[in-house]
Amino acid sequence: MALACFVMAHTAELLLPAGATAYLVGGAVRDRLLGLRPYADQDWVVTGTTPEAMLAAGFQPVGKDFPVFLHPWTRQEYALARTERKTAPGYHGFVFHTAPEVRLEDDLLRRDLTINAMAAPPHSEQAPVIDPYGGQQDLQAKVLRHVSPAFAEDPVRILRLARFAARFPEFVVAPETEALMGDMVAAGEVDALVPERVWQELARGLMEAQPARMFEVLRRCGALQRLWPELNRLWGVPQRADYHPEVDTGIHTMMVLSQAVRMGAPLSVRFACLCHDLGKGNTPADILPRHLGHENRSEQLTRRVVQRLRIPNDCAELALLVAHEHSNIHRAADFDAAALLRLIERCDAFRRPQRFHEALQTCEADARGRLGFEEQPYRSRPRLERAFAVAAALPTAPIAAAAIARGAKGEAIAQAIHKARAQAIAQALAEAPAQRSE
Repeated sequence: MALACFVMAHTAELLLPAGATAYLVGGAVRDRLLGLRPYADQDWVVTGTTPEAMLAAGFQPVGKDFPVFLHPWTRQEYALARTERKTAPGYHGFVFHTAPEVRLEDDLLRRDLTINAMAAPPHSEQAPVIDPYGGQQDLQAKVLRHVSPAFAEDPVRILRLARFAARFPEFVVAPETEALMGDMVAAGEVDALVPERVWQELARGLMEAQPARMFEVLRRCGALQRLWPELNRLWGVPQRADYHPEVDTGIHTMMVLSQAVRMGAPLSVRFACLCHDLGKGNTPADILPRHLGHENRSEQLTRRVVQRLRIPNDCAELALLVAHEHSNIHRAADFDAAALLRLIERCDAFRRPQRFHEALQTCEADARGRLGFEEQPYRSRPRLERAFAVAAALPTAPIAAAAIARGAKGEAIAQAIHKARAQAIAQALAEAPAQRSE
């Protein structure tokens, strides 16, 4: 790795305009100091030059808002050192200034966290890190701290900090940074975020080591209430202790998410875990701690969330399916063949088998996401998987041909296939009675 960095650095220097210097910045420097490999994507800041000189040297422009260039050979990004000035609410309201006299320290000052505001000379991993704002000290103390008051000018930084809390679970948020984020929420900065950017950061955070920490940070500063009020509403909502020893619905939802992480689940499953119980947040007070009908309410609220945040189809469709059917999937351990097949068909499993298996994975995370149930077997999943495998393996063309020969049409043909699948499932269950008592 050191040799690769050395070669790339010298390759860049051979092409840089006269008087220009490139520095490795941001996540790659942070991860190198943490001993993490592979390092984060390598980004470079260039001082002492102009956009025109970079173009003349063969670098290719990619930045829309400020000068960023691709190295013609390595394709790594080289951004000119810059300063910025806030001109409007939100994260688009900035005017950037680049010039040969802008120093590296000026560029680092505009970054989000001290641990991301360090730079390294291009030649060697052993060279001293350039650290004007205490990033190494905060790395050692495991603190996420903003670099300067300019943090408050970009609401995306709240989401980024929350994501870093999920990536580095042993780090804590500096009290003054958490207070600043609360002030930003109160000032309406978070309201200016566009849905696509919110989802981009949430999706990345969901795939980190402990994504529940991301939502913990967003809740504490008030941002979750502004960005995802349906999820924020779950904390403090009681559930029946005989089903949910953890009682609190918000805590349960984070436990479900943690189980999905433990299972190595994909993004779609992790998002569905967050949505499956949204309907418990508006259960009528007179029936608490029961949550009758929460499945339909969860589906309705999930539909609102996926539309507002413009969630990708694979995540949205799985979340809607799980919200509507998760209670039935939980009960499937005791279903007979006919009921199993009806559930499989409602899940559109024959056309969407991958989504069906992800729904079962989500429900297993839900079942295990309860105090004392983390290691308990989940009987519904193997029973449904067995039933689906048997039904899916059944050749349907001969069944349809026989039905047509009897004069069947349309729905009657579909009913013949349904009946044959139900019989095949019933036979498979009879041949494996032990599966009923797993």
